[in-house]
Amino acid sequence: MKRHLPLAAILVLAFAAYGMAQPQATASPSPKPKPRAPRVTNAELQKQLVEMENALWNAWKNKDAKPFEMHLSTNSVMVGEQGVAGKADITKMMASMPCDVKSFTLSDWKMTKFDADAAMLTYKGVAEGTCGGQPIPTTWASSLWVRKKGTWQAAFHQETPAK
Repeated sequence: MKRHLPLAAILVLAFAAYGMAQPQATASPSPKPKPRAPRVTNAELQKQLVEMENALWNAWKNKDAKPFEMHLSTNSVMVGEQGVAGKADITKMMASMPCDVKSFTLSDWKMTKFDADAAMLTYKGVAEGTCGGQPIPTTWASSLWVRKKGTWQAAFHQETPAK
């Protein structure tokens, strides 16, 4: 029996070494995580949303529907003096809008961020010109922006004439 002890020890070491040399079983690859949007500060996000809001006001001034088609979400809603309108209504009425806008100024910006994919801008809009023969009133406005598939889109906009 003592003669077999060294042979048993060698066999145990050999099997242990063989077992350690085997490739480890790998689990099936896990699904790739969704790509995350690059992190931006609140100030950077506000700047980006303000630029897009200005682009929409410029489009209104120039009676250009393309920026509205690009920046409004599919189910976007606008509430104003004419009532409630969706994206199709807004883009259709751009060319026939009875407004002659000479210039505008947007100020008093405030951004309220609800989560990583939703933020609301509130601001004051002052425009020089006429709509339907009437002077364009100063307005307080708000726009809700949502991020869908990595792109910020306007989902809601409202304007209230200032007193």
